[in-house]
Amino acid sequence: MKKFILGLGIVLLSVAGLGGCGNGQTKDSANESTKESSAAKVTDEPLTIGILPAESAIPIIIAKEEGFFEKAGLAVEIKAFTSPNDRNVAIQSKALDGTISDVMTEATFKKNGIDMKITSGILEDFKVLASPQSKITEMKQLDQHTVTLVPNFILEYIMDEFAKKDEFTYEIVDIASFSARSEALLNGQVDGAVYTEPQASMLEKQGAVILGSSQDLGINGGTIQFMDGILKERPQDVQAFYKAYNQAIDYMNEHKASEYADILTTYQFPDAMSQYLDSKKEKYPHAKAVTKEQFDSIIQWAKDKKQIDEAYKYEDLTDFSGIAN
Repeated sequence: MKKFILGLGIVLLSVAGLGGCGNGQTKDSANESTKESSAAKVTDEPLTIGILPAESAIPIIIAKEEGFFEKAGLAVEIKAFTSPNDRNVAIQSKALDGTISDVMTEATFKKNGIDMKITSGILEDFKVLASPQSKITEMKQLDQHTVTLVPNFILEYIMDEFAKKDEFTYEIVDIASFSARSEALLNGQVDGAVYTEPQASMLEKQGAVILGSSQDLGINGGTIQFMDGILKERPQDVQAFYKAYNQAIDYMNEHKASEYADILTTYQFPDAMSQYLDSKKEKYPHAKAVTKEQFDSIIQWAKDKKQIDEAYKYEDLTDFSGIAN
């Protein structure tokens, strides 16, 4: 059981089947139609992608700055946002063709009549941290303590999963800005916090203690998603996007982050980001689907929280055809 002790409120806001048999069409002609569709030329219309200042944005940034999108024949414009709420406003105003987000936000978009679909997962690792003054060194010690996070987003889902696993309760402290949340954690005004990278590593360097991460629980609820109109009318562009995205992943696996730190700096990433990336031992994976099990778990959580009115089906909110090849 949790209670909110500060409430500022957060305002949230298939690929069409190409080629087929039937109505007298022969199997050979259907195959030819499919081949022609899959070989459709990438359009010269740009894709506008929304990102947040987190690890998940880096492959998109690298794909643009190293020319992988251009080599794929695709024009991509990146719009950087400092908060999920600003990104959501851009989605609502149809200023973006695709964005980095998460399963529960996609479900909320659907509830509000915004037609998008999840097209892949993303690189992400959210960390739960303890205040230096709290003397907390284990996750279960957060029992009946305060944790600052942005409610109704993936952060709260992750915290709830840890609380369920280790059988403890906690109190949410909703603080509006990143800097104010960080100050509250480092000054001991709250006992814990949830952050992604590079913020988590920055706070650790200032004395915060990392208690666990979303990867510890195998949580992968972050997403890339595109507008339905893009998926229907420009599937070849989405495929080209992921071709370049995966080339960027290969680039990240083959180069030290210090070699492209200047690029990250251009997008307002601190030095801690490249240091964090270079500390990772495992290779980054290519874009892959969000599993049905993960999807269903988050959707049910969002419904239980009354963020959405119905438990949306996996096939209704996902389309992974862009990463099929």
